[in-house]
Amino acid sequence: MTEALTTGATIGILGGGQLGRMLSVAASRLGFKTHVFEPGANPPAGHVADQVTTAAYDDAQALQRFAQAVDVITYEFENIPTEALDLLEAHKPIRPGREALRVSQDRLTEKAFLQGLGLKTAPFADITDLGSLNAAIAEIGAPAILKTRRFGYDGKGQSRLKSADDAETALADMAGAPAILEGFVDFSHEVSVIAARGTTGEVACFDPGENIHRDGILHTTTVPARLSAAQRMDAVLLAANILNALDYVGVMGVELFVTPQGLIVNEIAPRVHNSGHWTQNGCAVDQFEQHIRAVAGWALGDGQRHSDVVMENLIGHDVDRVPELAKERDTAIHLYGKAETKAGRKMGHVNRVQRND
Repeated sequence: MTEALTTGATIGILGGGQLGRMLSVAASRLGFKTHVFEPGANPPAGHVADQVTTAAYDDAQALQRFAQAVDVITYEFENIPTEALDLLEAHKPIRPGREALRVSQDRLTEKAFLQGLGLKTAPFADITDLGSLNAAIAEIGAPAILKTRRFGYDGKGQSRLKSADDAETALADMAGAPAILEGFVDFSHEVSVIAARGTTGEVACFDPGENIHRDGILHTTTVPARLSAAQRMDAVLLAANILNALDYVGVMGVELFVTPQGLIVNEIAPRVHNSGHWTQNGCAVDQFEQHIRAVAGWALGDGQRHSDVVMENLIGHDVDRVPELAKERDTAIHLYGKAETKAGRKMGHVNRVQRND
């Protein structure tokens, strides 16, 4: 059995963005220190972490010093080079484990893994050239969406095909990267489950949230989601199935399409997730504390929701609304400390809370 970390231990976090920042805050509430490893200068997580290592993921010496300075290693994003993980894992445990990263880093591997568990996904095909793309369009149909197999997020690395005539343009958009074609799913809405699994195998799930996207970026998450009791149970059991199959430790986001034929898995994210930010003001234990508890070997919180919440991302110049948002009642503001406002950049979020008392 894994020994739980005690107060004062140091949790290493790969990645210094806003998720790393909020993980650091949660860790500090539980008496832990955090050490962030981030290639970019002045990362948001660096403002609240105890230590920051600024180095590239191919800097073996920096990685080794980082590993020796922490007690356990976690991460805030999936696309960490395998070589860096190999070096780190030789020194300290990485949670969630490598298998979750291997599966989620490649969309084709992920889809095959999910179908292997008996779960439904969108129809898909491996694309290696124009011939395979045309064959896939003939089988799957159009409209469809071509995605890079790796390194895509927030609508990046994607190209929509309205018909087979768009094949060449879409393939050119991939810039030679391995790709996957996904058929469109006829769904009424998207929901996500934020689920956690501890070192003892215990699983705790937060209430599913309903997501709305704009320009490929999450705009709002609303809880409770529009789901029947049976759908809500199916969503939670499905997420638990994925966690157990991966022998997972930590928090995972599982995105689902709601269809008349049942729930279809869109994708999994082996980390805390944007659609779980509502938990910061809707639950006694939020997703960030839940993740820290899990990777530290502590008991999980139950994740029960005490309030209805609408989370809204502040994208780009949405952050200019903060003075007005600050006047709104029952509105919690979470800013990420990013120095420069850019179009499409997540600058913060707000949680509008309606208590269920």
